[in-house]
Amino acid sequence: MTRYAMTPMDAAWYHIDGPVNFAQVTSILLTGKPLDFAKVKALYRQRLDRFERFRQRVVESGFPIATPHWEDMPDFEIDQQLYQVALPPPRDRRALTNLISELASTPLDRERPLWQVHVVDEVEGGSALIMRCHHCIGDGTAMMAVARELFDTSPDASPRKAPAARAPGATPDLIDRLFGPGLQSVEQSVRMLLATAEASLDVAKHPQQVLAKAAVILDGATMLVNELLKKPDPASPLKGAFGLNKRVAWSEPVALADVKAIGAPSGAKINDVLVAGMTGALRAYLKRRGVDVNRMTLRAMVPVDLRPSERALELGNEFGLVVLELAIRSKDPLARLRLTKSHMDSLKRSPEAVAIMALFNVFGRGPKRIEDLAVNLFGSKASVVMTNVVGPQQKIYVAGVPVERIMFWVPHPGRQLGMGISILSYNGLATLAVIADAHLVPDPEAITDDFNREFEGMLKAAKRGEANAAPARTARRHREKAVREPTRR
Repeated sequence: MTRYAMTPMDAAWYHIDGPVNFAQVTSILLTGKPLDFAKVKALYRQRLDRFERFRQRVVESGFPIATPHWEDMPDFEIDQQLYQVALPPPRDRRALTNLISELASTPLDRERPLWQVHVVDEVEGGSALIMRCHHCIGDGTAMMAVARELFDTSPDASPRKAPAARAPGATPDLIDRLFGPGLQSVEQSVRMLLATAEASLDVAKHPQQVLAKAAVILDGATMLVNELLKKPDPASPLKGAFGLNKRVAWSEPVALADVKAIGAPSGAKINDVLVAGMTGALRAYLKRRGVDVNRMTLRAMVPVDLRPSERALELGNEFGLVVLELAIRSKDPLARLRLTKSHMDSLKRSPEAVAIMALFNVFGRGPKRIEDLAVNLFGSKASVVMTNVVGPQQKIYVAGVPVERIMFWVPHPGRQLGMGISILSYNGLATLAVIADAHLVPDPEAITDDFNREFEGMLKAAKRGEANAAPARTARRHREKAVREPTRR
């Protein structure tokens, strides 16, 4: 049977699963009207056809080191990946939370393609579509490409023509299978680094000469060493021994117009505001858990998209990671926002994400044991994973039914990071979702509630600041007008 080599980055994410912590992304679409399961199956059958990985499983083969490969699933039937269930009584938000938590705690079957869809009936008069997907299939940008293929911007979209099947790739000969990866690894790593350095972060957009690119790479490596030399994040309710069970929660949506209003006075971006609000929520939660938040350090692992624009519609993982120090010690919401913006601006100019992407490219070529050691070392420097994805900014439809809300839960793999925090914006609204180890954080809904309270406080503070600034601006305009137009005598 034909097998296709997995990229080193995807292989690194395939191997990053811990004993009870899986690199699985869980997402949900909520609809106000019931979904027709037969129509959903037909939709997935037709539109996922262009993405081969959704009908392939992962196998490990090779010598002297077995590496992951994609293999076409024998007798693949998409019906085996989709399930229809009814929400258990009393069919409320708690019942839905328990169902999602149970699914997020269950590993995907590695003998089959690493994704599943559950269509849940009787969810507040509508349905929920829950999709689980292993991270080795793709990152957040890749999943948005899948979403664009699956969902429509009108309820009566015409059927799409299925793309032609891909011609099978050439099967490598024995010499290539035995020695190819080793002979090519240096060349591929250098090529990836140079391409990524030129196409990704701000500091890497402009250099035209090889020496300049090499300097960026060297800076990234130096910064990576500095990160690894940092003291680990201290013990807190967010770090500790993991159990199998996970708990999920999600906030009430916040309007992006309000997010922009909060950030406008300080020039903060949408992401700055949402991260500052999330930080305030974590501060309130940890304080209630007895943590001295005024003296602690709290860092987050943050993905940075490094995907070239010409591969925007492809699957796979093409992102680096940066370590963001959260402004957990700051008491004042607006001061916390200013500090968050400063930290985020520094990371935007940093080559750290490029260096870590290169590191994962190396991990993906070796055995899982080595990767586990490196991931645990690097993961000890932070306490949470945090990501922000921009979703569709207009109403979308699944099998003709309008989608009211979209959320997802990012994994927090390894043995150190006890929580994943994700923010997704859809149709003018943003929702914060939390997944955590149930032993460490049994009540993640407290954090999402704190986020909504924190956001309301930030909005009120911004409006007060605007109201106080308005008279001063009016007086300044009058003075400027008086200077321009002297009083006539």
